[in-house]
Amino acid sequence: MSLARYALIVLGSLAASQAGTWLALGRHRSPDVIWAVFMGGGLAALNTLAAYGLVLWSEQRSTQTLMAAVLGGMLGRMALLLTAMVAAIVFGGLPKLPLVASLLTYFVAFLVFELALLHRRTSATAPSR
Repeated sequence: MSLARYALIVLGSLAASQAGTWLALGRHRSPDVIWAVFMGGGLAALNTLAAYGLVLWSEQRSTQTLMAAVLGGMLGRMALLLTAMVAAIVFGGLPKLPLVASLLTYFVAFLVFELALLHRRTSATAPSR
């Protein structure tokens, strides 16, 4: 699957689920909570798009390049996510619990989707026995 198609699926599912969350919060939604939920989901979406892009980029390269891209990319993405979370909490004043809950929920969902997709992709190209 191309990065563009993957991005459409990720962003479409993010938009649909965020709209559902907005409706589900009803009268209890405050601007800070909504921004925290949107920020967590947006960060998780950017993270999964970067991860998938790195895998696609390194796919036809050596195993050493693949491992450097995946592991180095993971470390870089974790540092950027942590920086963005701290900035959102300290400077943006966003509530911690909705931000962290949103980020973790979307992170796990996108990770499961990405791993299933990559497993299917590698299974299709693996030599049959």
